[in-house]
Amino acid sequence: MTTDQPRPAQATPPASAHGEGPRDAASTGTSSAAEASAQTTAAQPAQGPPVGVAFLLAQLGSHAAALFAERIGTLDLTPPQAGLLRMLKASPGCSQRELADRLGMPPSRFVPFVDTMEERGLVERRRNPDDRRLHALYLTEAGESLLNELRSIAMAHEADLASALSPEEHRQLTGLLQRIAADRDLTPGVHPGYRSVRPR
Repeated sequence: MTTDQPRPAQATPPASAHGEGPRDAASTGTSSAAEASAQTTAAQPAQGPPVGVAFLLAQLGSHAAALFAERIGTLDLTPPQAGLLRMLKASPGCSQRELADRLGMPPSRFVPFVDTMEERGLVERRRNPDDRRLHALYLTEAGESLLNELRSIAMAHEADLASALSPEEHRQLTGLLQRIAADRDLTPGVHPGYRSVRPR
């Protein structure tokens, strides 16, 4: 003869502080995940429309030009003046007319532009022995010295701007940009901004 023993009462999981019972556990987990995802999405900045090469070149070009102008400002030079120093180092003895044509500057603006640099003792005009009507331009000793300082700043500027790239990526990017510039018939080493330069 057996005696029925009372069965132990099963423990009921306590309700959550929000009054959720055991049946709500799965839905609670799903809801929490959705809320976390929504918070993460809200914390991320909104992505704008995709941009192309033209915009990136303009954006980086503006940034690089402004930063370069700031850096060579310590030498009391403007970017156009720095460009002329480099050009005279590479091609000494060019006539004013030839340089003005190469830079795309009207002679009426190029002459006072050079006057400013001559007054500082950075360049000098010499009569062309073959044509006395023409003046050839040369760097002075002071211009050579300033160009050496400029070269150091330019190298540091280039390294800083391309610091996110490996040496190989730097070479590849340079080659690609040179190809684009050649395709647009741009004069190597000459900034198109010379066309609007005003004497300082």
